Amino acid sequence: MKFGCYEFTCIFKKDAILPPYKGSTLRGTFGHALKRVVCALKQSSCEKCLLAGQCVYPSIFEIRPVSGEGNARNRIAAAPHPYIIEPPDDPKTRYRATESLTFGLILLGRANDCLAYFIYAFDQIGEAGIGKKIDGHAGSFILERVTADGKTIYTKKNGKIDRLRPPDELTAPDCSSVTNDDMEIEVDLVTPLRVKYQNILHADLPFHVLTRAMLRRASTLFAAHGGGEPPLDYRGLVSRAAHVEVSRNNIAWHEWRRYSNRQEQDMLMGGMTGSVRYRGKLAEYLPLLNFCEKVHVGKATTFGLGKIRVRIMPNS
Repeated sequence: MKFGCYEFTCIFKKDAILPPYKGSTLRGTFGHALKRVVCALKQSSCEKCLLAGQCVYPSIFEIRPVSGEGNARNRIAAAPHPYIIEPPDDPKTRYRATESLTFGLILLGRANDCLAYFIYAFDQIGEAGIGKKIDGHAGSFILERVTADGKTIYTKKNGKIDRLRPPDELTAPDCSSVTNDDMEIEVDLVTPLRVKYQNILHADLPFHVLTRAMLRRASTLFAAHGGGEPPLDYRGLVSRAAHVEVSRNNIAWHEWRRYSNRQEQDMLMGGMTGSVRYRGKLAEYLPLLNFCEKVHVGKATTFGLGKIRVRIMPNS
């Protein structure tokens, strides 16, 4: 599966007020901007649009379930979106004109071929502005540059995307070749994690619940945007995960409000924050954990939620 990481740097032209967590703001404005940029027939729904099969917007936003046996064993109704916006790890809410805002963008599969549309959409967002209005105006900005692998590939001044090297290839996690040794690991929840188990959002994270979420993430991403669902031992991994114990739990539940452009109202969102340590036969899960470090895990990953960091603890 193609895997591209890009960094967008914006310079505010006007003062701006943004929420402490900026992922939902960036994602929400991006959806509207992309549709304005690419929609030729200006229809409210893509479902009956004549051009839907060739249009960029439905391939990124209106993702349909993957048909066939490889549909992650029918565990979910909708395929995952092929992008992740990683907002700055900074609760700052007030920005002055000339201050910068930098965020990351991860593109998966064929979405990497659509990078120019992402750049142009965020350029248009800058013209319209984001955040709460100040004196009747949202915080407008200039998309100053975009970088990949530390190299500048776009500047507002130049207005063109330089030739890119091909994006990395992200392979499916292979857990079968790892010996299942005892160890202790710590999982940091860098951004809030929303995980459902038995159709309930959980405020704690037993290892089998995390494992189910990671397997779901890997299987659906590769089914929708890679070479098909990977041959993972789903039943065995979940069964063995139930025997892994939590050795230290520093998880808390965090709630915040976000504005939904689609529903035109404020919505209360919540997720787990903090860290948790696990002890047990964990070695075989490291490929899966390392995979989810790159692509996030859980719900609302397009907002940047579910970013994790894994550390192997030294032997005591």
